[in-house]
Amino acid sequence: MADFLPSLNLAREGRFHTDDYLKSIGVPEIRSATSPFDPGYDAVTLAGHLEQSHHLMSILKVSMACWMIANEDVTRQKIAVAKKYRVPTTTGGGPFEVAYVQGKLQQYLDLVADFGFNRIECGEGFTDISLNAREIVKMANDRGLEVQFELGKKHAGAFTQDVVEALISQGKRWLDAGAVQLVVEARESAKGVGLFDDEGNLNVAFADCFANAFGHGVVMFEAPNKPSQFALLDHFGREVHLCNVRLEELLRVEIYRRGLHSDAFNKENLRPRLPVE
Repeated sequence: MADFLPSLNLAREGRFHTDDYLKSIGVPEIRSATSPFDPGYDAVTLAGHLEQSHHLMSILKVSMACWMIANEDVTRQKIAVAKKYRVPTTTGGGPFEVAYVQGKLQQYLDLVADFGFNRIECGEGFTDISLNAREIVKMANDRGLEVQFELGKKHAGAFTQDVVEALISQGKRWLDAGAVQLVVEARESAKGVGLFDDEGNLNVAFADCFANAFGHGVVMFEAPNKPSQFALLDHFGREVHLCNVRLEELLRVEIYRRGLHSDAFNKENLRPRLPVE
């Protein structure tokens, strides 16, 4: 595979470095807590973002079914570049549902494993299926794949209290079966779906239900746009795990998480705290 970018080794030739400066103004070290997604970027673009921001990515979602109809060599190159930067990869939940309904789940899992993905996302977001969690997780694990499960329907509107309670029970079943993470649905709009009402307002009480039930190390919240990203960070602070963030928005999310964005600096739970001398 050809290198997409020239080797960049200039930063450490300088006398002063960003890591040291950020520490001096009180920005803490933060675990990678954003899962960006690739909805069909070209390989050079993806490679550039990985070069620039791999240390901020918890896992890269190669989303929707775009990777299945793109040039296969390019998709395999993308997975290889992610491995180079030690960023794990997952497929999106849509192809899983299609494969299951079409009776080709084993073939789908074989394909995903052969491409070198680390994980699959499962869900019941747009099809009327009832999955056997233990069976699905075992099939994936047998091929060296982890499983994350997406909670919520794509076309059923914003959650109600009954739906939240049912999804928490569903999430616990998948975790008990061996899933490693859960994803709370918000689609591409974060309006009229999941935790967000028709105006895009976050239902913080429902968000707390998921966080309290699973913890931020397990549950990820889809945050596909600026209002949803900022609302979740404002409410939970820097520990919240966000996903479905577009690659070009990743750095903005991460400066907000660190209190370096103008809208975050005055937030009590985000503003950097100067170290005690």
